[in-house]
Amino acid sequence: MAVEPLSQQEIEDRLAELPGWSLDGDRITRSYRLGSHFAGAAMVVHIAQVQEELDHHSDLTLGYRSVSLSVHTHCAGGAITARDFELAHRVEKLAAGHGAH
Repeated sequence: MAVEPLSQQEIEDRLAELPGWSLDGDRITRSYRLGSHFAGAAMVVHIAQVQEELDHHSDLTLGYRSVSLSVHTHCAGGAITARDFELAHRVEKLAAGHGAH
């Protein structure tokens, strides 16, 4: 099934629904702050589970008390698609449970 890139306007409209997320070149990105390194590691594992469920994987970075994501769709030539926003929304829903902000 082909995945179609979103227009610039569609990307901007969808980003407006996701505070904290931004456009960085050809990707949507977000960084979270957490209370501890362990909380960040737990969040990374949770995000990895969601990525497996969606069969859509981002660049995911664990830092000291931080987690960062950089998302685009490889099978769409690195463009931003609805799949990227589906992942972003799922991550947003789980972030609060890890104390991320």
